[in-house]
Amino acid sequence: MKSKVVLAFSGGLDTSFCIPYLKNEKNLEVHTVMVNTGGFTAEEEKKIEERAMTLGAASHRNINAVQEYYTKGIKYLLFGNILKNSTYPLSVSSERVFQALEVLKVVKELGAEYVAHGSTGAGNDQVRFDLVFEVMAPEVKVLAPIRELSISRMDEIEYLSKNGFKYSWEKARYSINQGIWGTSIGGVETLKASGVLPEEAYPSQVTKSGSERVKISFEKGEPCAINGEKMDPVTLIHKLNSIASPYGVGRDIHVGDTIIGIKGRVGFEAAAPLILIKAHHLLEKHTLTKGQLYWKEQLAGWYGQLMHEAQYLDPVMRNIEVFLDDTQKSVTGTVEVELRPYHFAVLACESKFDLMSAKFGEYGEANKSFTGQDVIGFTKVLANPLKIYYSVHEND
Repeated sequence: MKSKVVLAFSGGLDTSFCIPYLKNEKNLEVHTVMVNTGGFTAEEEKKIEERAMTLGAASHRNINAVQEYYTKGIKYLLFGNILKNSTYPLSVSSERVFQALEVLKVVKELGAEYVAHGSTGAGNDQVRFDLVFEVMAPEVKVLAPIRELSISRMDEIEYLSKNGFKYSWEKARYSINQGIWGTSIGGVETLKASGVLPEEAYPSQVTKSGSERVKISFEKGEPCAINGEKMDPVTLIHKLNSIASPYGVGRDIHVGDTIIGIKGRVGFEAAAPLILIKAHHLLEKHTLTKGQLYWKEQLAGWYGQLMHEAQYLDPVMRNIEVFLDDTQKSVTGTVEVELRPYHFAVLACESKFDLMSAKFGEYGEANKSFTGQDVIGFTKVLANPLKIYYSVHEND
């Protein structure tokens, strides 16, 4: 009997190449698994399954991991207001560990000797998949045909063509990864610093004009309603994306340091994630103390860094999640956002836990809990350490 390999399959060019290659060149029985993290509809899932079977897979499974991904990943990215390099909401990098863990469940169920993915040897995803497999199933051998062969996308198309499968260059021109927390777009333009992605490279096209206001409600940090209509967070993210994406908001280019030591550049669109992060952050600025905001920023930045660099399984991530959960007790309220073509603005918020209390004063207008004379004395005390320093270091 042939040895079994379970392939993490997205239906794109790289993983499509892997099926006939693993079957014909490695003489393996290929079982494909597509882990949906929010980027595919039921109809698209069906097409991916049909493609896998047509390419020669012995079996295929579509696994919906969206709720797991939200509960154990996205929720904490939102609680932490995490934007890598102040730009990128970890749209793709946060998905991979959850996809890899689901793939491993099938590996163990089938008793497969091999597990495979379609990552190249030049990016982060190879490390993310490999690390999960190495830690959770060290006895299983990892195969990565694209990395091992170091072939180009055109070479992949030619191989598929020789084996009777057509794949157009236009379809393969851009590498697109879709998920509930955003879509990444890689292509020839992103390979150099001066490249600009054309409008047609983005999956969502701009079809709305004018402006529109949306009210987003949060309960203990989690999004729970749009314009007063209550819904679960996953449904809300999809709903907000359907409202905002036609304005072309949430587009940007992420430039970052990869796990393997080189700098990388990728385009992305993440309308709902960026709006939610900015709206959530505004609500926190009104409901958390200065100390809470400061330490949240420090730990959340580290959490995002670890998530990005494939360290999700590190126990420290669970420790930080406990802290983030605890900070959200009073992050409840509603935020108003305005949408325009290629732009959104977070306008204002309301919360019963708002610390901007008129009972104690109005900034720049009136103080109600102390007098001007109190400020004079307070300033003298506050200045005292610096006065001492400059009396000693007169030339500084």
